[in-house]
Amino acid sequence: MRAARCRRYGPPGGLAVVELGDLEPGPGEVLVRVQAAAVNFPDLLLVANRYQVPAPLPFTPGSEFAGFVAALGPGVSGPPVGTAVAGAVLTGAFAEQVVVPVAGLRPIPSGLDMVHAAAFHVTYATAYHALVTVGQGVAGEWAAVLGAAGGVGSATVDVATRLGMRVVAAASSQERLAVARKLGAQATVDYVHEDLKARIRELTGGDGVHLVIDPVGGDHSEAALRALRRGGRFVTVGYADGRIPRIPLNLVLLKDAVVRGFEIRMLRQYAPDAVKAGDRVLARMVSDGMRPLVSRVHPLADVASALTDVAERRATGKVVIDMTGGV
Repeated sequence: MRAARCRRYGPPGGLAVVELGDLEPGPGEVLVRVQAAAVNFPDLLLVANRYQVPAPLPFTPGSEFAGFVAALGPGVSGPPVGTAVAGAVLTGAFAEQVVVPVAGLRPIPSGLDMVHAAAFHVTYATAYHALVTVGQGVAGEWAAVLGAAGGVGSATVDVATRLGMRVVAAASSQERLAVARKLGAQATVDYVHEDLKARIRELTGGDGVHLVIDPVGGDHSEAALRALRRGGRFVTVGYADGRIPRIPLNLVLLKDAVVRGFEIRMLRQYAPDAVKAGDRVLARMVSDGMRPLVSRVHPLADVASALTDVAERRATGKVVIDMTGGV
């Protein structure tokens, strides 16, 4: 099988596509023939050895995929061979085959092709649970979304709007804000050229937002926290800026604010009922026409370019690697 391999830590340009032996599923595992795999920001961190959990060299990066069940390991009774599935792993998805614990697989919502199925679950589940399970957002509230044209950000704008929230989308250019407006954002802020705190307060009638979803970090986090109304909630879900913010705790005290973190990998362990509820809501949204924003699709041979698109913020929404195209 063909697979992208990281042989040394560093920028994504160091990745190479190589031939490896076919995989075999072990006890409790399923072998999936990968059709498409989406690029997520943690993939870049793993390749650079900057993620919370290191991946020993050499390894195949990639965490989110869609494909067909090819074989079942010992003790696994299903899903049947040939079933279309999506799933997530820490590493291994940027390859023609991946082995994953059966619990890490899920059915593909009706209406999604393989490219969109690969791009769907991680970002849309992150968006839903950051907004609802952790952020306690409800219809009618103002929600500020940072990095609103990125993978998690665009999904969060989409889901929040469909849940009836009023979204203030914040991004780094007018072109990226136009993407957020198409997804339903009611108001936008260019946080490169505008004062994020002041503009959010102005757009919300002076009171500020009820909820902030922040997948960016860096300098914008504190400004967004300052734009919360009293008793508001701030959910940190990632640091695409590359810098982890240092938040003055007196702001939390003075605003009576709630600051929470969200990391999707552990959700199925500590909140299985919430996961099931979220999956049902997201499936209904897909049936109503919701689709993840996929702006670029690369063949596996261009895996380094695909990751560089994300690293340099050249793309909006998701970047996907199509295992069935190219050489």
